[in-house]
Order: sequence, then structure tokens, then C-alpha cells
Amino acid sequence: MDHSAHNKLISFIWSIADDCLRDVYVRGKYRDVILPMVVLRRLDTLLEPTKKAVLDEVKFQVEEMEATELDDAPLIDAAGYVFYNTSKWTLTSIKETATNNRQILLANIEEYLNGFSANVKEIIECFNLKSQFQHMANKDVLLDVLEKFVSPYINLTPDEAEDPEGNKLPALSNLGMGYVFEELIRKFNEDNNEEAGEHFTPREVIELMTHLVFDPIKSDLPLTLTVYDPACGSGGMLTETQNFINENYPVENTTRDINLYGKEINDETYAICKSDMMIKGNDPKNIKVGSTLSTDEFAGQRFDFCLSNPPYGKSWASEQKHIKEGSDVIDSRFQVVLKDYWGNLPKDGFVDATPRSSDGQLLFLMEMVSKMKSTATSPLGSRIASVHNGSSLFTGDAGSGESNIRRYIIENDMLDAIVQLPNNLFYNTGITTYIWLLNNNKSEQRKGKVQLIDASLLFKKLRKNLGNKNCEFSPEHITEITQTYLDSSSVERQLNDNNVPAGIAAKVFNNDDFGYYKVNIERPDRRSAQFKEELIAPLRFDKTLREPMEHLYAEYGDKVYQADFFTANDKVKEKEIIAWCEDNDINLNAKAKAKLLSTDTWQNGKLLVELANKLAETITKEYNDYNLFKADVEDRFKQVSADVLAEIKSNKRKAFYTTVVNAMSWYDENAEKVIKKVVKFKQDKLDELLHHLGCEQTDLADFGYYEVDGKKLEFTTYESNSDLRDAESVPLTYLEDYETASDNSEIHQYFLDEVKPHVSEAWINLDSTKIGYEISFNKYFYQHKPLRAMGEVATDIINLEQKAEGLIADILGVDLSKVQGE
Repeated sequence: MDHSAHNKLISFIWSIADDCLRDVYVRGKYRDVILPMVVLRRLDTLLEPTKKAVLDEVKFQVEEMEATELDDAPLIDAAGYVFYNTSKWTLTSIKETATNNRQILLANIEEYLNGFSANVKEIIECFNLKSQFQHMANKDVLLDVLEKFVSPYINLTPDEAEDPEGNKLPALSNLGMGYVFEELIRKFNEDNNEEAGEHFTPREVIELMTHLVFDPIKSDLPLTLTVYDPACGSGGMLTETQNFINENYPVENTTRDINLYGKEINDETYAICKSDMMIKGNDPKNIKVGSTLSTDEFAGQRFDFCLSNPPYGKSWASEQKHIKEGSDVIDSRFQVVLKDYWGNLPKDGFVDATPRSSDGQLLFLMEMVSKMKSTATSPLGSRIASVHNGSSLFTGDAGSGESNIRRYIIENDMLDAIVQLPNNLFYNTGITTYIWLLNNNKSEQRKGKVQLIDASLLFKKLRKNLGNKNCEFSPEHITEITQTYLDSSSVERQLNDNNVPAGIAAKVFNNDDFGYYKVNIERPDRRSAQFKEELIAPLRFDKTLREPMEHLYAEYGDKVYQADFFTANDKVKEKEIIAWCEDNDINLNAKAKAKLLSTDTWQNGKLLVELANKLAETITKEYNDYNLFKADVEDRFKQVSADVLAEIKSNKRKAFYTTVVNAMSWYDENAEKVIKKVVKFKQDKLDELLHHLGCEQTDLADFGYYEVDGKKLEFTTYESNSDLRDAESVPLTYLEDYETASDNSEIHQYFLDEVKPHVSEAWINLDSTKIGYEISFNKYFYQHKPLRAMGEVATDIINLEQKAEGLIADILGVDLSKVQGE
């Protein structure tokens, strides 16, 4: 079907909405009628030539075989498709026999719809088509819509036709029908301001994806293969893949058996996809409806190829309960086996591979990874092409679900390449997008490597924007990107005549180039301390409930300590407190509310104040050594606590001591370091520690162990200050930059090079180390533009000043030459 005829057909269908539905539906609801009617009319035209054969088969089964239920198989054979209709009606005959009797028209249509096979009935239900017919009938527009869709001026059949004027109407192939579906969907989405991601993928992007997936193995492509899309939408990715294989890799004397599988959450889009599969002779049973993330519909199946453009930037919070119980992942698709920095496996055997709940695109990628065939069962393994935005490349710190997903894919050598696409390539979003290529059976040349291809500057502009889409790939661009990938080599970006970067660029990296260690660098806590009234007073209130407790104490004073204060008229007080909290933007959950209204909470605060005041009677000076302060308080505490804390069990008094001591201190950079403990080692334990840290005894201070002068095997450790803590990202390949071998680990050497020269008293908290992975196109493809010469900048400034002077003179009506002459 030529482009002009295709556009005319789209325009005709689009006009039906404005002609017939304007006063019946709001504009955003036109699609609820137009899309299912397009599907229904297409199915109707396909079944018209075999209508008599199907009715004869029905008659044979009922009259000759006396069947109480019709047998599907012979009816499918008679229809020539995997669907059929056993009623006497077609849409054309319903229209031709229609009268002004609304009920008769609806009854005929219902009989027609009920005559479809079960797979079409499911589509009708998903479209909610019966209620749409009822609504249109009630508004007296049903017959008008029906007349438009069976008009002789529109050809939705697979055969060439003529309109009443004798003009040829091109046949609408199955591929052409797919274009009609998706173009209508695009226009409706654009008209309704649908979210980015809720759109179909441009055809040139799918063509690029298919080339990248299939070209490297075109000579080994099996005769029977499976293709899966976990977010299949209207099925465009699947059917285009099928068309691409058949057109580009034909086999002599036979055809390939290409089995398409998909799942779609939206009922309407699923109905379109399923009908498209039936129209094109594919098995509609392989298309499932529902959430891919909530239910693993294809749990027992593995696929040769997966191609998808999953939704990005879309929350999966509503589906979280199917994937996680609290913080525990219960779906095996999103559990991955990763060792920690020490090479140990996690206690549960796996780590969390779920991203933040606001963006589920990486879950779809993990769904496809879980469906890859192993090389033990399939010589080719599996290949994946998936479109993502930039978030999948770098969002999530080391140890997060996003980073764990990237790490798992890269460390298992599945990430083959990533291609950056131009902005504004998609219809409903202008953001930067990327094609991820995964392969669990890399060639020798690509093993342990990842190729990054920046094609963001490789495009041609459209003469007219299509939504957000203002550019596209030409066939030459697709060929260039594909060849760059096949060559698996680096390509330097060229500069155009204006000295501006243009064209394609590519770089090949080792897998571990994307990995890093995230480690905390600690600094010692230095504290001064003294019992002060302004520090003692806040002890009366729990830290987490300070504001409401201060309000209640100011309102009621010491009454809050009475045993029956919160139990008497508790509902009235509770309402008053909740109202006050709401007025002050304070949210209290049930646990916090119970704690606030508990007499024990208030009594504990009162005891803390009494204890601090009692200690303050004898400990009055200010200390710049927190260690001495603690020692003095501890000595005095033994005498005071027996009196003040008489009602408190002795095993719980330590908590009161700790709270008071901590509250009476503050950070002071001139104070002494706060000692955590002094550790005495035996030689075997010291050897274990040195092996664990991977260092020599002389390096222990770099890891927080400081030798005590004059005492062998005795070390001081200090409390760290969390406010001074820094997190450093150390490349896994840090030592590769050293010309001579280093005996240190990457982390230790990085510390010696980058931290210790600037912060001498810092140390490495090696036990905090996590491994992360991220990919930054900006870092790898950044091209430095030299600054302009100073003289050139100065000349521009002077020229601008001269222009500005002239403008001001014009505005004021002043002759600048005369003024300057004076």
C-alpha cells in the first residue's frame, strides 16, 4: 500500500470521529469507538469470502452430526483463519437491512457478535464493544458509524477494490493494517497528551533493533524460533520483527516458523495486538493480557529473542506486593546472585534486583533476562534488544537494586552494546533514549567487552514534526550504526566544516571499566562536654516527638506526668493532639501516637532531666576531652542512679546513662578525639585482621587502628563522626593506571593518593565497601571545546558596547556624533 493511499485511509477513519461522535463522546473517548470498529471491520472483511463455507459447516455439524457444541477445528479450516463467525450476518448485511427500529438493529449486531469464535469474543470484551454499541444506539448514531465503516469509499479488505466512481482502492495488507492501527493509536495518544512511553516505537528504531539483533547471526538463524516482548502494546515490535526476518533472511524451499509471544496490561491495546496476530496468521494464544511484573505468565518458557520498548519513568508501586514482602524480594525473576567485596555470597543466596518503585523499566529488562535460553540447551543462547531512557544507565548507588541489575548483567558478560539514540526520535517524548543489546553467547571477539555507540548526532530532520518526533534515521544511518556494531571497534567522532562534532562515535570497554567500589572514609569524632541547662531541658522530650511533647508540656505543665492524665478523657485529648499536629504539618502514625500518649514516655523524660540535674551538681566544669567527661560521669552515675532511678531495673539504667552523656556533648574540632576502645591482639588474631584488610601492620592506621606507644599488639580505635564521613567511588580498574605493580588494593592505593594527603587523620572503613556499576555516555564521549582567544572575546564585547550605545541614542533621540564632539 503506497504512502498516499495509507494517509487517505487514516484521514477517512479519523474523520468518522468528528462526523459521527462529536456530540456523543468527549474528544478523549473517540478512540473507544474508532479503534474497536477498525478491528471489527477488518475481521469482518477477512471472513466475508468464506462466509458460506462456514455456515455450511455449521449446518453440517448441527443437522448431520447432531452436535450440541460446535467443533472449532473444521470451522477454522472453513474460515481460513484462526477465528470465525457462525452468524448469518456481516456488517454490510446488517447495515443494508437496517431500519429505524433501534432494538432490531441492536439485536442483529448482538447476534453477529455472539457468532464469533471465543478468541474474538475476548477481544470484544476487552474493547467493551457491546456497551459502546448500546450507547451509540441510544444517541442515534450507531447506523451512521456503521455506514461509514462499510462505505464503498474505504477499503479495509486484503484485495484491491473500486469506489463508485471507478477509482482504484489499494488492497490493505496485514502489514498495512498494522500501520493503520498504530498510526491511529499515535494520533489518539498525541491528541490526549498521553504519557511518554505509552506509544509505539518508530519503525526505523525497530528496524535498527532487528538489524542489531539478527545480523550478527544471520547465517546461523534457526528455522524455528521464538520472539518475546513483555510490553508488547499493539504488537508492532513483534510483527515487524517477523516481517524483517522473512524479508531479509529467506530460506529456499521452505519458510521459517516464527512464534511470537507477548504480554500487554492495557485491555484495549491487548485487543488490538491479539486481533493483529489473528489477522496475520499468528497464534493469538501466545499473547497474554495482564501485568508482566505481577504475574510470570511464561514462567516455564525460554525465548530465542526478546525485543521490547518497555514503559520508563512509570511507577510499579501498585504491583510491588506481588514482587516483595516488606523488604524481601519473593519473585525469583528479580533475585540475583552477587558476591560482596570479600567474595562471600549473601545469607539468603541472592540480592535484591528491584529498582525504586517510581520507575519499573529495569524490571522488564530482568524479566527478559530471566527468559533467556542457556547455551547448554541452545547453541545460540538468546539475544535481547530493549529501549530505555538514561535512568537505567546510572540511577541507583552501589548496592541499590538498579546497580545490582547492571552489575549482574555486566559481570555475567551479557551486556553486548548500548546505542545512544538522537533526542526527539520518538513521537510522545523528546528525552534521550538508548538501545541495550544483551547476549549470553558472545563471540570470542566480544567476550568480556561492552561497546558503546553514540548515534545521537546521526539523524535527518523531518519537514514536519510528528508530535515530539522531529527527526528520523535514514536507511544509510541504520546501515552505519549496524556496521559499527558488527565491526566491534572504536570510531572517533569527526568534526564538520564548522568545527562542530558530527556523525557517529563508538568505544569498546572492558566489563570492569564500569564498576567501582563505594567505600566510606571516616574521620574521628572530637567532642567537648558540659552539663548545661540548655542541653538538659530537651531531655524531657523524646527526640522523635519533640514538637508535640513541647506543646503538651507548655499547655499542661507537670500534669502530663500524672498516671491518669492520658487515660482520663483520652479520646478528647487524642482529638485535640491530632488536630494540633495536623495544623502544624506533623504526621503521627499509630505507633508514634501511642508513644506520645504513654505515661512511660513522659516519666522517662522526667527521670532523664532529674538524673542530669543531679549529676550537674558535682560535675560543673567544661571538658575538651570527652573521654575524661565520660569517666567522671560514670563514676558519679553509680552513686546517683541508685537514688534517681530507684524504680528502674538495674539492667536498664545503662540506657539512661548513655542518653544523658551523649546529650551533654557537642562537636569541637579543637577537642580531643573520642576513643571507641583499645584493642589488644594476640598474634594470630592480628594476622587474621591483616589478611582481612589486605595490608601490612604498618598500614593499620589507614584502616582505623592506631598503635599505642610502647605497647606491642595494642591499638586504639576512635569513634567516627557521621557528619564528617565521605563516600568515595574507587574504580575497579584503579591500579591499571600504575606503571609498576602496587601491593595495595585499589581502595588502599586510592586512599593514599587522593585522601590521605588532604585529610591526614582519616581512615578507610573497609567493611562498608559495596560494589556498584554505572555507565556514563557523557563521560566517555565528552569532547573538549577549547576556550576562545581573549582578543576575540574582547573584540565581541567592544562591538556589543558600540551597538548598545547606538540603540540608547536612538531611543533618546540624541545625535551621538554631536554629543561626542562636545
